[in-house]
Amino acid sequence: MDYKELANLIFPNAKPISYYEDKYKVRDLKEGAVVSRFAPSPTGFVHIGGLYQALVARLITKKTGGVFFLRIEDTDQKREIENGVTDIVNSLKDFDMEPDEGMVSDTEEKGEYGPYKQSLRKDIYQAYAKYMIEMGKAYPCFCSPEEVEEIRKKQEAAKIRPGYYGVWAKCRNLTLEEMAEKIKNGENYIVRFKSPGREDRKIKHKDIIKGNVEFPENDQDIVIIKADGLPTYHFAHAVDDHLMGTTHVIRSDEWLSSVPLHLQLFQELGFKPPKYAHISPIMKNDNGNKRKLSKRKDPEAAVSYYKEEGIPAEAVKEYLINIANSSFENWRRANPEKSIEDFDFDLNKMSVSGALFDMVKLLDIGKTVISKMSAEEVYNESIKWAKEHDDELLKMLEDKEYSLKVLGIERGNSKPRKDISKWSDVKDNIIYMYKKPEEYDFDKISREDAKKVINEYLKIYNENDDKDTWFNKIKDTAEKCGYAREVKEYKQNPEKWPGHVGDVSTVLRVAITGRRNTPDLYEIMNVLGKDEVISRLQAI
Repeated sequence: MDYKELANLIFPNAKPISYYEDKYKVRDLKEGAVVSRFAPSPTGFVHIGGLYQALVARLITKKTGGVFFLRIEDTDQKREIENGVTDIVNSLKDFDMEPDEGMVSDTEEKGEYGPYKQSLRKDIYQAYAKYMIEMGKAYPCFCSPEEVEEIRKKQEAAKIRPGYYGVWAKCRNLTLEEMAEKIKNGENYIVRFKSPGREDRKIKHKDIIKGNVEFPENDQDIVIIKADGLPTYHFAHAVDDHLMGTTHVIRSDEWLSSVPLHLQLFQELGFKPPKYAHISPIMKNDNGNKRKLSKRKDPEAAVSYYKEEGIPAEAVKEYLINIANSSFENWRRANPEKSIEDFDFDLNKMSVSGALFDMVKLLDIGKTVISKMSAEEVYNESIKWAKEHDDELLKMLEDKEYSLKVLGIERGNSKPRKDISKWSDVKDNIIYMYKKPEEYDFDKISREDAKKVINEYLKIYNENDDKDTWFNKIKDTAEKCGYAREVKEYKQNPEKWPGHVGDVSTVLRVAITGRRNTPDLYEIMNVLGKDEVISRLQAI
């Protein structure tokens, strides 16, 4: 019995690895082109940290003329959730981050390096596992889960490092004949990697983000093929990243401790390892303590939250790039109209520690993003969001011509309005253009005095006035009602008047909209039209 015979006994139908090495050709890309991937598991909702990693990978591939692909790592099928793959695909679509290759729906894919679902690549993994056994670098393990658990308990009791390694690797030193005998007898087994590592030796590694790191070598004989014939993540990612030509693995820093194992697997398989970039997690301030954004505690951890709230995808991406590269904010200030893909994104400039998530900052970016949109764009996005989330807003927007005028107020000028940060803000921001006010707060002016101001103004109101004439008439009204015609006059002699022209315009604003703060009142009155303006003013 030799290793090759043992490998044939375990994987009799597996093709030689040369078949796959020939099938998946080396990518024909220009020098320096980065090939990277988003490789989530369909075991829960898409986390904002996952989108963050995908965005970074996509930016770096686009910058270098490379390839960004979506691979679904679904080998842990017990934990897979319904529509998990669809949710992942749709999340990338929602943020205009569709991959160059990979899954484009639950069942469809594009690209020459598929299948892009790991569960469909079983034959490939078994071919490479067979190769490892032939080389004496892997072996069948017949230990039951109960026996492995017993080993762990003994290690804990002895206060030594847990795992299947060294003297604890019971099946490692079985003879080839003993292994073959057990297989022929129908005993259950898995396949383990035969690690050549020693914990007393160190490996040095240069991570693109973390810099130089040092670890003990891996000496664990990890499982590479499970009882169901599917691989573990560690083995599958090594085979896939090799065959798919991945040059850069961009992933969460929780995987940093796996680097010794992963580099060892690449080495033992005879593959060139990719470069690793381990991204720090997005953190949250929790009563003065920093912690990771939690799937359980924080609604904003789920990518779906941003769609439900109607925060523009562009704003979320701008915010995440801002977290990733601090130089982005100054770049954006200098290049307000450019696409984020024009930004010279640099992996080396990413923070070693986790950035704090700041919803206020994100919503502020949302205001800027929406302020640059045309009324038509705001209308279309509002309708799209309302169809899924707000029937009342949808009904309000039925009259498109009128709604475009409403949304066009203070839009398209040098200092556009910045009162809408997300689509869920729209209704509250414009509802007074569709409904008469029900309450009035004139602040320091009594309702009786407000009526006097309004009655005086109604005498001279003309819907055809240009803006200067309109404002001069408000000044005339202020003067007739005993208020200062100019704010600066009032400030010089505040005892002389009960208020100034600004207070008079506030009376009109409150009477027409029910609010003390709105966009430009002249534009609001023009959009509402003469009859509605008079009706609202007379209602006081």
